[in-house]
Amino acid sequence: MNSTTRFKLSFMMFLEFFIWGGWFVTMGTYLTKNLSADGVQIGSAYSTQSLGAIIAPFIIGLIADKFFAAQKILGFLHIAGGILLWFASTSLNFDAFFPFILGYMIAFMPTLALVNSISFKQLKNPGKEFPSIRVFGTIGWIVAGLVIGWLNWEQDGNLILTFKMASVASLLLGVFSFALPNTPPVKKGEKTSFGDIIGLDAIGLLKNRSYLLFFIASVAICIPLAFYYNFTNPFLNEVGMKAAAGKQSLGQVSETLFMLLMPFFFVRLGVKKMLAIGMIAWVVRYLFFAFGNADSNYWMLIGGIILHGICYDFFFVTGQIYTDRLAGEKFKSAAQGFITLATYGVGMLFGSIISGIVVDKYVIDGGHNWYNIWIIPAAIAAVVAFLFLLFFRDDNKSAVAEQQ
Repeated sequence: MNSTTRFKLSFMMFLEFFIWGGWFVTMGTYLTKNLSADGVQIGSAYSTQSLGAIIAPFIIGLIADKFFAAQKILGFLHIAGGILLWFASTSLNFDAFFPFILGYMIAFMPTLALVNSISFKQLKNPGKEFPSIRVFGTIGWIVAGLVIGWLNWEQDGNLILTFKMASVASLLLGVFSFALPNTPPVKKGEKTSFGDIIGLDAIGLLKNRSYLLFFIASVAICIPLAFYYNFTNPFLNEVGMKAAAGKQSLGQVSETLFMLLMPFFFVRLGVKKMLAIGMIAWVVRYLFFAFGNADSNYWMLIGGIILHGICYDFFFVTGQIYTDRLAGEKFKSAAQGFITLATYGVGMLFGSIISGIVVDKYVIDGGHNWYNIWIIPAAIAAVVAFLFLLFFRDDNKSAVAEQQ
C-alpha cells in the first residue's frame, strides 16, 4: 500500500469518528439544556443508534454489496447525514429534533461497516496493517472531545455548535469519499436472503451452552452500557466537572492502550476471565460515579472514565474474538453480524429505553439523584457478572463441531 492510499484511509477514519464523537457524547447535555428534554426523550434520541444498527445490515446487504461501489455509498450517506445534522441543529424542540437525528443515524450506522470494507480491500495483511489505520478513528474521537472542551461549549451553552461542526465534517468526508480507492460491490449478481443479512446462519452457535450464556450476557450488559453513553456527559456537567467532554476522551485513550495490551492479557487470562473482568469493571465504574463528586472524590469520576478501556476491550473485543474462534471459517462474517445486531441493536435499544425511565424517576429540585441512578446499572452489571462466572465454561470447542 502506497503512502497516498494510507493517508486517504487514515484521514477517512479520522473524520468518521471525529463526526460521531463531535455530537454523540454531549447530545444528552444539549437536549437537557437547549431543548428541555427529559430522560425518556434523551433515551429515545440515543436509541436511534440502535435503530440505525438494526437497519444498517439491510443497506449494506441489499445496496452497497450488490449495486454500488462502497466509497460512493459512503459519500452519499455522509452528504445526506451532514444535511440532516445541520437541520437537527436548527430544531426548536425535541419533537422537531428527533426525526432529523433518527434519519441521521440510519444514514451514519452503515458507514461504520463501509469504512472497514474500503480499508480491508486495500490491505495485503489486514491483521498487521489495519490497526495503524483504525487508530486514527480513535484519535478523531479524542480530538472532537478536546475541541469541545477547549472551546468551552458545554459551560457557555453553545453545544448547538457541536452539531454544526459535525455537519461540516460530514459534508467534507462525503466529498472526500469520492476520491477514496475504488471498492466495487462484492456480491454483484448474487442473491441475498433475509437470513444472510442479519446473520441467521450463525444461530447454530447458540447450541453451545457457554456461547448462549455469553450471548445473553452481551445483550444484558448493553443495558448498563446505555447508561454510560446516554447520561455520563449530563451527569459530569451537573456535578460540576469542567470541560467534561474533553476529559471523557480519556476513555478513548484508555481504550487504545488496552487494545494494544489485549494479546498479552488474552494469552494469560483466557476468555472467561477476560469477559468477567470486563463486566466487573462496569460495576466498579458505576460505583465510582455513584460516590464520586467534583470536590473530595473527583478521582472517582476520572477513574470511572478511564475504566472505559477495560469495560469495552475486555468484554466486547474479547467477545468478538471468542465469537470468531467458535464460528469457524464458514460462519465468521455471519456470526459477527449476528452478535452486533443483538448488542448494538436489541441490547442498546432496551438499554436506552430503561436508562431514560430511571433517570426521570430520580429528578430532584431541578437536578438528579445520581447516586440512585448509577446504583441501578451497577446492580445489573453485578448480577450479569455473577451469573456469567457461575455458569460459563471456558472451552475450545467450536459451535460448528457441536452442530455435527
